[in-house]
Amino acid sequence: MDGIYLTWMISALTLGVILLPVFKPPWMKITLPTFIDVFRRYWIHVAIVFIIYNSKDLLDQLDRIIIANTGLDMTPLIYNIEGSLVLEVQQTFEAKWLTVALTHFYVAGFMFICYVSVFYFAFFDDRWIADRMTLSIAWVYILAIPFYLFFNVRVTGDYVPGMETLAYDLTPEISDWFRRIDPFTNGMPSLHIGIPFAVWLCLTRFDEDRRWNKYRTMVLTYTLVTAFAIIYLGIHWFSDIIGGMLIAALAVSFADRTSNSWWNVFDERTMNARIVTLLTNPGKAYGIVSRRIGGMYQRYRHPSSRETARMAVVIFIFMFAIITWELSHQSLPAGGIEAPEGVDGDDSWMVTIDNRSTGPVMVVHDLTDLETTWEVMNGSIDYASPYSISGSMLAVSNQSALSLYNLNAISVNSQPAMVMEMPQADDVLLAGSENAEYIVTKSNGSLQVFTLEGEAVQLDFEVDGVELVRANGLELAMVAENEPTTIQFSRIGSSGSITIKEINASAAIEQDAILEAWGTPVDMDNASITDFVYDDEYIAVTVNVSATERLVVYNRTTDEQWLASDAKYAVSDPSMKNGILAWSIRDHLDPTNPLEKYMDGEIQYLNLTENQTQTLTSDSLHQWNPKVLQHHLVYFEESVDGEVSVHIHSWEPELTVYSNIILQIGIILGVLLVFLYAVQRQSERQMATYYAEQE
Repeated sequence: MDGIYLTWMISALTLGVILLPVFKPPWMKITLPTFIDVFRRYWIHVAIVFIIYNSKDLLDQLDRIIIANTGLDMTPLIYNIEGSLVLEVQQTFEAKWLTVALTHFYVAGFMFICYVSVFYFAFFDDRWIADRMTLSIAWVYILAIPFYLFFNVRVTGDYVPGMETLAYDLTPEISDWFRRIDPFTNGMPSLHIGIPFAVWLCLTRFDEDRRWNKYRTMVLTYTLVTAFAIIYLGIHWFSDIIGGMLIAALAVSFADRTSNSWWNVFDERTMNARIVTLLTNPGKAYGIVSRRIGGMYQRYRHPSSRETARMAVVIFIFMFAIITWELSHQSLPAGGIEAPEGVDGDDSWMVTIDNRSTGPVMVVHDLTDLETTWEVMNGSIDYASPYSISGSMLAVSNQSALSLYNLNAISVNSQPAMVMEMPQADDVLLAGSENAEYIVTKSNGSLQVFTLEGEAVQLDFEVDGVELVRANGLELAMVAENEPTTIQFSRIGSSGSITIKEINASAAIEQDAILEAWGTPVDMDNASITDFVYDDEYIAVTVNVSATERLVVYNRTTDEQWLASDAKYAVSDPSMKNGILAWSIRDHLDPTNPLEKYMDGEIQYLNLTENQTQTLTSDSLHQWNPKVLQHHLVYFEESVDGEVSVHIHSWEPELTVYSNIILQIGIILGVLLVFLYAVQRQSERQMATYYAEQE
């Protein structure tokens, strides 16, 4: 992945240097010392571009988390407006050679424009253009942030039926690189249009003697080709192009307004002098700073409309930051747990085995009131004791008995509703319907079924050597030892069985070739199901193919099956409920070059109705074992100190009480400041008109 990135980056940098003589003003000369001196003279300009470039990773992580937490997706609105217009463009011009050429142009060309559009003007010491160009690019990014976080628009190839993401799927390596750096939800506005169009507008507006005419013409040509490329490659909508042009125009206008005030402070020539003063004469530096702070204090004690507007902007930015923080931190650790070993839940209940220093205990959480917990089975279980929750019923198997609890009554009585002496089972689960409920146990490959009163129930079907068993209503799904890629379905009280043979975990030849190059070749002949979950419509299966474990989704109605995640990276802990499938994955982990930032597990989930995959966690912490509940998703998380906690994520976004109070205060202050600004502005204009008439 990094090899592709470096190839594009080096190509862009090299091309920029090669074309330097082509685009320079005729009277300018190229000298070797200038390449070195440019960083001394324009280091703040370079720093701004560097900060913008590196902040995009953070922005993309926030984007992934916020859309996963909120579901803010404006793509249906855009699709209703544009329909399949982008698809017609792709189908009309699609050709392999064009796809290859435009993919490399799309990435390397954008890198070229971004760095050259500051480097050229800094190299030839055209400070007038360099100042405004740098701020224009910065303003494009700043203005795009609210759209990227709260106006999510998906790439066309992932949304429009029949359309393909030609660039993203060109090769497995390129696909990996794009998936790593792009959340595929920040289409509006298009920065691939916004940046170059801002560069062109900036030159059109500020290059008065047209000394940069050649470069301006090239940028316009690049922008037009890019507009076609992003539509053809299945990345952007036509609306994204319009959005890119609009923020470009706004950015250039803002750059013109803020250039003098910004560079009066951050001009490298004066900044270097200030740094020298600070190091050699700190007393003088302190005096200068104190006087400026005092002057600023006096201005804001008696503010004009300018100071009032600035205060209002600061308050709104602060409120925006609070909302962003809250929406990106919707998962909270469950209290009352020291060392969790296992977790399960259903509806509004969650049960965790807490392996405390005093001995294992089961901790019960009411998810409607996280402050309240109960403890059951204290001292009579271990961390490996199997248990299952269905509705408000909890079944637990310890070394000597099978116990059943009614969680609705646990606040009154923490004693089990039923206890049946029997050896500890390998697995236990609850099955049933409104009319009949059962406890199913698996021990040494055999199944036993009991009523909630502890009476044995005869099964009318036989399955030998059961490795895995799951329940959905009265239906049981089983994987036997002698058929490791087959799932058999039977019903309690019925004799018939349905078998789904050969869950297909095969992937593209290119994916298998990468795994073989990693020294972990795929062995489909010895593939086996390691875990699965299911409901009335779908089955989600993890299949071990020796090289890795792949996640296969099977549609029970159509018999269609497909890989739900990247075939190269190991998936574990599938969980499914209400059309949501979640799992844990070590994404982008190359075992031949194991980077620390990809060693941790992340939680992803798929909305099976919309067929859209979201990344719930995107950080350096290890998360695993997600459980999808009706209103929540719970998972394990390991901190940087190695402490494990259970996190509870609510599907409905919620703000904390403190944030609500701060936002309410901010709204009130914002209204007052906007009102004051409007009054001051009109008064100042009236006074300006009066003095103009007097003159």
